[in-house]
Amino acid sequence: MKKIKLRGKEVKRLGYANDRAISLAIHLAGRHFKRSEKMEVLETLEKINLAPESYLNDSLWGELAQFLTQKSGKIQHKKKPKGSKSALDFKIYGEENIDPEAVRQMETAMKLPISVKGALMADAHVGYGLPIGGVLAAYNAVIPYGVGMDIGCRMCLSVFSSSPQKIDGERDRIKNALMNETRFGLAEFKDEREHEILERKEFQEIKFLKKLHKKFVSQLGTSGHGNHFVDVGVVKISEFSQRLHLEPGEYFAVLSHSGSRNFGAEVCKHYTRIAREKLELSGEAARLAWLDLDSEEGQEYWAAMQLAGDYSHANHRIIHRRLAKALGEKTVAIIENHHNFAWKEKLDTGEEIIIHRKGATPAGTENIGIIPGTMASPAFIVSGRGNEDALQSASHGAGRLMSRNQAKQTFTESQLKKHLAAKGVELLGGGIDESPFAYKDIYEVMRAQEDLVDILGVFYPKIVRME
Repeated sequence: MKKIKLRGKEVKRLGYANDRAISLAIHLAGRHFKRSEKMEVLETLEKINLAPESYLNDSLWGELAQFLTQKSGKIQHKKKPKGSKSALDFKIYGEENIDPEAVRQMETAMKLPISVKGALMADAHVGYGLPIGGVLAAYNAVIPYGVGMDIGCRMCLSVFSSSPQKIDGERDRIKNALMNETRFGLAEFKDEREHEILERKEFQEIKFLKKLHKKFVSQLGTSGHGNHFVDVGVVKISEFSQRLHLEPGEYFAVLSHSGSRNFGAEVCKHYTRIAREKLELSGEAARLAWLDLDSEEGQEYWAAMQLAGDYSHANHRIIHRRLAKALGEKTVAIIENHHNFAWKEKLDTGEEIIIHRKGATPAGTENIGIIPGTMASPAFIVSGRGNEDALQSASHGAGRLMSRNQAKQTFTESQLKKHLAAKGVELLGGGIDESPFAYKDIYEVMRAQEDLVDILGVFYPKIVRME
């Protein structure tokens, strides 16, 4: 009877990320097993990858298990009780201020057969599937809920040529502009119906996206609810940086935070359902269902994710264009960075992987971004330091200390007003669920990630627009 033949792609789908391990697995399978046992062999290979320590003395698989347990200095397995699945180690930043449940969620993600490496940022808190602030590297697969519902959510900062004295000198004009030129939640712009992104080919090539086009059009240029905002404030630059090309001083500026609206949420839910069905997952594991990037569904999700990210970018640029025009401003610098996305990157070993940053900011040496605090605390303009332990990532904000419902039950509107008045911040809209008291201290978060980013400037909010 012919011996079994495995393909590299079949082994990769089990989570094998090293070419030598894949080759060895195929070789041993071909030597010892027959074709009729293929599915059993694949199941065994998956178990070996999850817990190689259990197979070190196996007469058939010992050589493979020994290779997988060799310490690389970068990716090592934690010691677990006999019979349990092992999880990969991951770096945690600011662990003393992170909910243990968020850490547990990350540990669960690190047990996936596709997981290669991970890290937890200082703003981390509990999320659906991967925790907010979770960074996960996977081999040739993407996890929709590892990206999140608000695909491509981002920060965008416009620095203008005017002095920040304009805020007090033209306060009424600025407030009117914020109310007239921004839309939140279900509100729409009737005059934003022409944009090149509305003609994207993905709407014709991917059947599922066609039915989302109408809402895609109607929500163009708008912001979401919750923690999404458009702020007017002051940018302070202490010293000249070649990265920013802004002279030291204070600048009038606008900062926005929003994403891909309902479009991103529908994409996430649709492809998660497909992933669950394909993998036949249930319970907590179903929240981390993944799609192989070699599959048709995986390619569709990847294309839809790119479109959602571009949509988010377009929305921010519309917001900033409208405000700059209404305020008669000339933009001297614009800084933008996104989170809730997956990137194709390479480890220092040269292997290509998919890095999910759910509520985490890219922080490679080429990256400049903004890490916001709360409506009453500053946002930091940063440049990445390319830290490999953090997978070249940083936090995407301060991070919540409590849920929205907890905040509503804990704080009062009077407390919020007094705090904002003390900080010199005026709020247009918003609610107690976004109270600054419901968030971590942004200064503590920044201290926890000094190895991840350098601070180039600071934005101080003065007039905050929310839903």
